[in-house]
Amino acid sequence: MNGVTSIIIPTYNGLHLLRTCIEHIRLYTEVPYEIIVVDNGSKDGTGEYCVREKLRLVSLPVNTGFPIACNYGLRLASGEQLLLLNNDVFVSPRWLTHMNQALYSADNIGIVGPVTNYASGIQQVKVGYADRTAYIQEAERWNTANPAQWQEVNRIVGLCYLFKRTVMNEIGLLDETFSPGHYEDDDYCYRARLAGYKLLVTGNVLVHHEGSASFRSRFPGGFQELIERNRRRFVEKWNVDPLQFIVERGDAS
Repeated sequence: MNGVTSIIIPTYNGLHLLRTCIEHIRLYTEVPYEIIVVDNGSKDGTGEYCVREKLRLVSLPVNTGFPIACNYGLRLASGEQLLLLNNDVFVSPRWLTHMNQALYSADNIGIVGPVTNYASGIQQVKVGYADRTAYIQEAERWNTANPAQWQEVNRIVGLCYLFKRTVMNEIGLLDETFSPGHYEDDDYCYRARLAGYKLLVTGNVLVHHEGSASFRSRFPGGFQELIERNRRRFVEKWNVDPLQFIVERGDAS
């Protein structure tokens, strides 16, 4: 690992989630990091909270969606490791230590992601906890230094998405045509793989994901329609169906 990891958190009217997200980062991160919150025009006091907590803040006037917000944060980031984190993801002991170890386990590893209670594909695992305290207790047992639990995959879900700055320097930022979100992470994975990078799921890191909270609140009636629209955009861009990458290595949930 090289120096600081920049943790970029886009958020929209999710202060109740963001507080817990930040609290967990501060409690359970053992390596150098910076937090950049990109506020997508929230009206719930998010900006004031970030100022009080002395967080780096990008305050946007309107909700630009996930890819655009992430790109604002990436442009400001100073770290050699870049991590895109959903505001409804709560991390656990040794999470970033183990993810960074996986990221630097080989020169050609480009992107890594953890396992979680809620995601598409192989990153979703069965958990036994029912509350935050039990989650941390389970994660304490789960998060061990065990490279045997790393697995090469063809896609990493963007909920907790760690990559090297060298990857961004080579393939660029997220594709904003996927705004407000979905499949921009698949697109980034595909571009990284075309550039010769490999992707790893760190099965020795468990994070908790509340699950598409912002998107479901913003698009209550058209959530599935949004996903399908962006899948078609991916197909039009690459002439490849991204769903094949879910099943190619047995990644289907």
